[in-house]
Amino acid sequence: LFRPRVVAAAVPGRNGVAVRAFMASTAASDAMQEKRVAGEYTAANVQVLEALDGVRKRPGMYIGSTGPRGLHHLVYEILDNAVDEAQAGYATEINVVFHDDNSVSVTDNGRGIPTDIHPQTKKSCVETVLTLMHAGGKFGGSTSSYSVAGGLHGVGLSVVNALSEALEVTVCRDGKEYRQHYSRGKPLTTLSSTTLPDESSRQGSCIRFWPDKEIFTTTIEFDFSTISSRIRELAFLNPELTITLTKEEQDAQVQHNEYCYAGGLVEYVAWLNNDKKPLHDPIAFRKELDGIIVDVSLQWCSDSYSDTVLGYANSIRTVDGGTHIEGLKTSLTRTINSFAKKSKIMKDKDISLSGEHVREGMTCIISVKVPNPEFEGQTKTRLGNPEVRRIVEQSVQENLTEYLELHPDVLDSILSKSLNALKAALAAKRARELVRTKSVLKSSSLPGKLADCASSNPAESEIFIVEGDSAGGSAKQGRDRKFQV
Repeated sequence: LFRPRVVAAAVPGRNGVAVRAFMASTAASDAMQEKRVAGEYTAANVQVLEALDGVRKRPGMYIGSTGPRGLHHLVYEILDNAVDEAQAGYATEINVVFHDDNSVSVTDNGRGIPTDIHPQTKKSCVETVLTLMHAGGKFGGSTSSYSVAGGLHGVGLSVVNALSEALEVTVCRDGKEYRQHYSRGKPLTTLSSTTLPDESSRQGSCIRFWPDKEIFTTTIEFDFSTISSRIRELAFLNPELTITLTKEEQDAQVQHNEYCYAGGLVEYVAWLNNDKKPLHDPIAFRKELDGIIVDVSLQWCSDSYSDTVLGYANSIRTVDGGTHIEGLKTSLTRTINSFAKKSKIMKDKDISLSGEHVREGMTCIISVKVPNPEFEGQTKTRLGNPEVRRIVEQSVQENLTEYLELHPDVLDSILSKSLNALKAALAAKRARELVRTKSVLKSSSLPGKLADCASSNPAESEIFIVEGDSAGGSAKQGRDRKFQV
């Protein structure tokens, strides 16, 4: 083909400035050609990963990482499903066991995973939820079996199955025990059943899995304290639930912990403030509006100078916050400032308590139950529902205002703590400004023998200029250090 020769050309631009236009040379085009991957790009190059192959190909999308964090996330996924059954009112006990063969089992006494044939997949419901993405009973609507749930996307159980070298599922339901075995997301056996004894009332589900060494980059070892911390949280958030954690070891004594906290969030706050000096008993309240339930418990301590605010949505810890945390902080600041103005402890009308001043020394737990929560990603670290913020703000303002009006002694202690925080912040600000002022003086052309005064008010300050070190020494001894330089 005929290729015209291209040369750089000067093109008149704005303000008389010439703009030069360039085109890639033949050599540059050849270099670009060499960088291209050999082969054509057609439909044959597009991969379609079937069933759970995509999970095994990109596990980080579903569990965060293939290290210890992702390994423990597998347990959380199964545990959250069991807690959902408890929140629905069907389970009261959950047992988690670390077996000595590096497997983990999670057992609940809920209704048990349905075992009948699913009308769409023509497979048992057990196999459907274990092998297909986005298959579950928590999507909402008239067919949903859960009003609120932590596992919402229908991928938790199937992801664990895909990333496990082996998985066993046992379901006790309708007087029968059902079992099925899987490996790396694929069923090895069909769902078999045996009839339970007539006197047996067992029901519920048990998932036991062996994480796949081909997926996880670190040693397959579950940390007892890490899982224990998560289970303790769930027990505090669900007062009617008992959770046990057991670790089996061949050459050591079995570790066994049981978690049950009938006091709920109040007991949670008291546990967090165990080694502190509380100013009052924990404040707790609950509000339900538009199907959303808000539970809050909070307490201020005299010997604490930072805040601890923990947020949960459907029993899942939202470590990156969200609209429920934003609503809580906004309403807290507004409510305490309102009381501060009414009590006239703020002498300067232009000064108000900031959120940091109000929350200093405060420990607060907020748990929201949302029918259709909007979590960011499968790991669910932040809640995004805008309507939750409005409901939390309303709940905190109404209930906290009512409580503090009925308990003026608690109000006085909170206001005093907040006001002291404000005074400390203002004093720290003045100290920083003084240090900066002195630094400017030291770095200026003023004499190095200048003896500064404490006052920073030019109107009341005096400066004496003397000749000689002898006269200067006498002046320093006789001066008033508060305002004389």
